[in-house]
Amino acid sequence: MADLYNPRVEALKGHAAMLLFATLISGSFTLGHLTAPHIDPGALTALRFALAAAVMAGAILAGRKGERQLGVRAPWRFLLLGVLLGSYFVLMFEALRLTDPVSLAAVFTMTPLMTALFGYLILRQGISLLVGGSLLLAASGAVWVVFRGDVDAMLAFDLGPGELIFLGACVCHALYIPLITVLNRGESGKLFTLWTVLGGFLVVGIYAFPAILRTDWTALPPIVWVTAVYISVFASALTFFLMRYGALRLPAAKVMAYGYLIPTVVIVLEGLSGHGWVDPPVLLGVAATMLALLMLVANRDAVR
Repeated sequence: MADLYNPRVEALKGHAAMLLFATLISGSFTLGHLTAPHIDPGALTALRFALAAAVMAGAILAGRKGERQLGVRAPWRFLLLGVLLGSYFVLMFEALRLTDPVSLAAVFTMTPLMTALFGYLILRQGISLLVGGSLLLAASGAVWVVFRGDVDAMLAFDLGPGELIFLGACVCHALYIPLITVLNRGESGKLFTLWTVLGGFLVVGIYAFPAILRTDWTALPPIVWVTAVYISVFASALTFFLMRYGALRLPAAKVMAYGYLIPTVVIVLEGLSGHGWVDPPVLLGVAATMLALLMLVANRDAVR
């Protein structure tokens, strides 16, 4: 009987998962910007992890009888992942208090380059000349967007505090991707995601405990709860699952390459929500990141 496993088909599935991942993540930048003034970043992140854990636990318990298992081996793995993801989300919301979503979405497109570096250091994953060139092109486009096409500011490398904070967040996110492969012990996607968000909740809950106690949860405006539900169900639980799904079918650099789509989607969302459209010169940077994505998708996949 022929082997039913088709590497090319699996790679295409990985691309589809990461396309959905990028779309869902984009919405969290705009909603996060609207929510940031109303709640402490640590308290919001703890809430999102708690809700995401509840969603994933419910999904597992509602599944087939043989898959209703909640325990895992070596739970310490998820504390490490929780530190990285918790740091990313807390720093993201801190940054959204200081700058606009488009700038942060552009900074996020530098993540694939960092992921490729960590992928080489941790997994010894090499990249082709085409992949490396596309990563550099996307990073250049991101820099152009962050500096709003201002060459003088670019030469002075005058980054704002929000962008600097989020750059640190992206380092945590980039390190997370190859560690998924290293720390995977064969758990199902749902179970791995559940324990990842539980690890994040424990770590962030300890860090943000005073802020959680200070928060008047009954007085929060509706946008906070809308954002909490969105980022918990769609931009946390579902995207963690999609990221793991993609990471097991594509090299680490290609997984994060779908972050290139995020500035474009965020620009559209910001414009449609009445927050204004970017100046035309800034779109040159967006075009560069989109071209980089097309270069990667067209490149033949080296599936692990």
